[in-house]
Amino acid sequence: MVFKKMLSAFGVGGPSVDTVLSNPNTRPGLTLDGHVNLFGGDAAARIEQINIGLVTRVEIESGDHEYAGVMEFHRMPVSGAFELAPKQQLSIPFQMPVPWETPITDVYGQRLHGMTMGLRTELAVARAVDKSDLDQVSVHPLPIHERILEAFQALGFRFKHADLERGHIYGVPQTLPFYQEIEFFAAPQYAQTVTEVELTFVTSQQGVEVILECDKRGGFLSAGHDVIGRYSIPHTDAPRTDWVQVVDGWLRETTGRYGSLRAQGFGMPHGGHGYPGQHGYAGHGRRGPGMGGVVAGAALGVAGGMIAGEMLDDAFDGGGDDFGDFGEE
Repeated sequence: MVFKKMLSAFGVGGPSVDTVLSNPNTRPGLTLDGHVNLFGGDAAARIEQINIGLVTRVEIESGDHEYAGVMEFHRMPVSGAFELAPKQQLSIPFQMPVPWETPITDVYGQRLHGMTMGLRTELAVARAVDKSDLDQVSVHPLPIHERILEAFQALGFRFKHADLERGHIYGVPQTLPFYQEIEFFAAPQYAQTVTEVELTFVTSQQGVEVILECDKRGGFLSAGHDVIGRYSIPHTDAPRTDWVQVVDGWLRETTGRYGSLRAQGFGMPHGGHGYPGQHGYAGHGRRGPGMGGVVAGAALGVAGGMIAGEMLDDAFDGGGDDFGDFGEE
């Protein structure tokens, strides 16, 4: 009996959990629907609570180093405390809202290289090891995102990589403690001016803030530098027909801005790139956090939902499905 109690404390013979999503595909602002299925163990167990949360990989800067950590950025309770009888099977339905700022993981049915997303279920069991389950989630773009991404493709930009950067973009309203960067190699007609373009969407119920970071080439007597453009687009603009012209205009305006800004002291290369003040930007998180990044990083320990002490390789352990490297090539 003592041995059985000891095994139970380590989760052997205890209850198990398996979450089943009705559809693992969703979009920002929609929902994820499913059931949390519980299976009783050899003895009765008191379930303290059941929570589900969205987790993803985020690039974290620490001093001169950058590493990937796992962050839970949205959580919802599914159940409070109750008794689970031996061998009892119980299915609890849920409908979880997906935050508007949730990053895109899939485009045209293909996973963006560098992106991971999952729904994590936590089953807290009294006097025993907590159980967990992890299910892959695919977040597809909204119509406004699709039109802009299609325009980049039509202009000849080639997708390079996508990731999430911890921090906030100065001057841009954000509810999540990170932002997504979708990186492109420059299209041929821009290659004399820029090497790469990073695209960020910060989405709300009303529309999307589009942030472009263009890595401008250096000249014979000048160093390379980044220039930034920011554009606010309502969702109702998605049906407009000539998005190629719109995006081309954004890019030409952004890359042509450096000459006038340089005279004002903006855009000069230094340790952490400074962003044009009139466009609402401070330092970029990956190239030096700047004031916006520093403030966001300080607050993250309280509000960001970082899974303490866990790195990516460990965060998906716990008896559930394993992601593997579905976000890698």
